[in-house]
Amino acid sequence: MKRFFLTVAILFVALISTTSLSARELHVVPEPAYVDLEAEGEYVVTEKTRIIVVDDLWAPAARFTEDMMSYYGSDKPMRTSKHGNKGIKVRLDRFVPAEGYEMTVSEEGVLIIGGTEAGVYYGLQTLRQIIVTNDGKVPYGYIADEPTFEYRGAHLDVSRHFFSVEDVKRYIDILAAHKLNRLHWHLTDDQGWRIEIKAYPELTEKGSMRSETLIGHGLNPEFWDGKPYGGYYTQDEIRDVVAYAAARYITVIPEIEMPGHSQAALHALPWLGCNEQEVDVWTMWGVTPEVLCAGKETTYEFLENVLSEVIELFPSELIHIGGDECPKDRWKECEHCQAMMQSMGLEHEEELQGYLVARIEKYLISKGRRMIGWDEILDGGVTETATVMSWRGISGGIYAAERGNDVVMTPMSLCYFNFYQTESRKGEGLHIGGHIPFEKVYAWNPYEGMSDEAREHIIGVQCNMWSEYIKDMDTIEVMLLPRLGAMAEVQWAEDRRDESTIRQKMETMRKFYDACGWNYAPYYFEGRQ
Repeated sequence: MKRFFLTVAILFVALISTTSLSARELHVVPEPAYVDLEAEGEYVVTEKTRIIVVDDLWAPAARFTEDMMSYYGSDKPMRTSKHGNKGIKVRLDRFVPAEGYEMTVSEEGVLIIGGTEAGVYYGLQTLRQIIVTNDGKVPYGYIADEPTFEYRGAHLDVSRHFFSVEDVKRYIDILAAHKLNRLHWHLTDDQGWRIEIKAYPELTEKGSMRSETLIGHGLNPEFWDGKPYGGYYTQDEIRDVVAYAAARYITVIPEIEMPGHSQAALHALPWLGCNEQEVDVWTMWGVTPEVLCAGKETTYEFLENVLSEVIELFPSELIHIGGDECPKDRWKECEHCQAMMQSMGLEHEEELQGYLVARIEKYLISKGRRMIGWDEILDGGVTETATVMSWRGISGGIYAAERGNDVVMTPMSLCYFNFYQTESRKGEGLHIGGHIPFEKVYAWNPYEGMSDEAREHIIGVQCNMWSEYIKDMDTIEVMLLPRLGAMAEVQWAEDRRDESTIRQKMETMRKFYDACGWNYAPYYFEGRQ
């Protein structure tokens, strides 16, 4: 999985013998693989600095100039051209890993060499951090860098509370600055269906709006706000977000929940349920017993039709099908489900969910895609081609990896950024519970308890942002930052983290957040977690 790409023996020897002092002085998040700042001097970047584009790298150069326009407060982007002697030069080299880059800074300027456009973009993100936090002064030297994990993800739940296209783009900007490359977009749930499906317009006409919303953690009638709430994305808006993310080298993975967490769909299309009774879009949080009927062929036809449109909208190879927290009470009472189980020789309802998941996986494979789901998909048995998100702890991920499945580690106790950031919870407002401070994220070892064989199947790490108690983008940012800095170090630089330097690095990163205009929680910086 990891490919260290210092291409000559001298540099390799230098890596072994050089202390990490230079890297610490650089204060870049996430930590680069190798830094040599022994040369004296610095190159100063201004809004007049030219970007010299080689190998048709106009796209990453354009993203960089946009960022610099914001930083310099100028409506004129930095000039780009194919030729020039001094400035920021970008080019490709097939000997550099795909997401890796090399950066050389001298009196001639900054040279960034990437294995792909993405590698060049990540090099430019490192340069951007240095420019913003060091008044445009980039120290002479050399950086060679590449990520630990190929999948570096963050999740965003827009079902419990809806976020506008501009909000989602702002979220993407924050992820991109931390070198993440996956956005897991949770688009459907009991409390709202957020994606337009042309075959079933009722899903958004009816399923995107709930009558009211739970207030606080109570379950009594007086704890509802009495206000209709909803929203959804048109297919054109979905395409816009996907393209925006792709321009920042982020793949958007859609999640369409099944067979549980589907009450909004059941409200819109009651025939999807076992007893076909009418239910409301859910107005509280947690797990409802209302689930899709797994015993009727019309359910599978519905799911395939929905996924057909989803596939057209999202280029992602992975399509998330949920699969979590599905009560089986309705199935136990359903003549269709029981008849399906008898005809298939299934002994219990967990196997029926396994049958549904297997059918959906087969359909996705037939369309050239692959299935990813929460670790409950293991309960009914899945093929080795499925990717598993381990959220109920680490044991599901270890089990899946040992049996040959690719795994994304995202255990709730470490990766749910909707949890509180301080033990006292003072000044944090109302959230769902739990306590995940910055230091806990930073110290996490995603490989803990794994054999060498299992480690090979851990393709990545993800943090999750569930929105039951998060209603606006300002709060999203405060819950995300600065903990995303810790997560980025785990994802990109798992093997080179240093607890003795991270606080100083994050103080520098705080300047970056301020310059970008992003909200962040103060607790870590104040030393109270």
